[in-house]
Amino acid sequence: MQERLQKVLATCGCGSRRECERFIADGRVAVNGVVVTELGTRADPERDRITLDGRPVQPPPLRYIALYKPRGVASTRRDPHAKRTVMDLLPPDLQHLYPVGRLDVPSEGLVLLTNDGDLANRLTHPRYGVPKVYRVTVSGIVTNAEVEMMRRGMDLEDGRTLPAGVVVDARDLKEDRTRLEVVLTEGRKRIIRRMFEALGHETLRLKRMAIGPVTLRGLRPGEWRELTPEELAMLGRPKRGRSPAGSARPPGRSRPEPGRSQQQKKRKS
Repeated sequence: MQERLQKVLATCGCGSRRECERFIADGRVAVNGVVVTELGTRADPERDRITLDGRPVQPPPLRYIALYKPRGVASTRRDPHAKRTVMDLLPPDLQHLYPVGRLDVPSEGLVLLTNDGDLANRLTHPRYGVPKVYRVTVSGIVTNAEVEMMRRGMDLEDGRTLPAGVVVDARDLKEDRTRLEVVLTEGRKRIIRRMFEALGHETLRLKRMAIGPVTLRGLRPGEWRELTPEELAMLGRPKRGRSPAGSARPPGRSRPEPGRSQQQKKRKS
């Protein structure tokens, strides 16, 4: 994934962002054998050969994180309108990762973070057809005819949706609401909420359960874990370059012993 050269250098541990800008301005940095002095230059640390003073700049190991985003937290790196983002839930050594896809602030559930640009593209582009599984509760009783409309694809203001997998889990006549499982292979902004809104239903709760083979797997809101070797294999990623798998943990806590989160420890004591 291409980024500004000074950001690439800083992420690779060459210095602060400002120091790296000076390295570029002083002509000490080359990309694919060509000296670069323009600060706006972009480079891909996975594909381009970047050197500082003639020495290769090595990108950090690829990391793959599954995180349970709580409601009220933005799924972006920065959001001036949100009090917190998913980056606030991660420790300093994971701040170079970026979220894959989107999950709006009122929603909760699985968010993947990585510095693997190829995987991020594969997971988000509709042509790869990676399924995302959601549990949804909406107002009113969703009819079989409305379910069939979603399965065939619907016309929204930004175009027709791809066919969705929709299963009704429960129709609660007393509470006048419906619980469903929805499976999508696209990730347009607020697409599930807009689909139900077009059918006259308000989305009361939306939780993403899985992205491809990766699930929440016992995570509580705010906890995270590294993807397992099996999950990486199913995603077609090599095992090399990974750091050892970590266990789930809430933000701002020291790393628990392998296989147990801090909250799990408390529940046992």
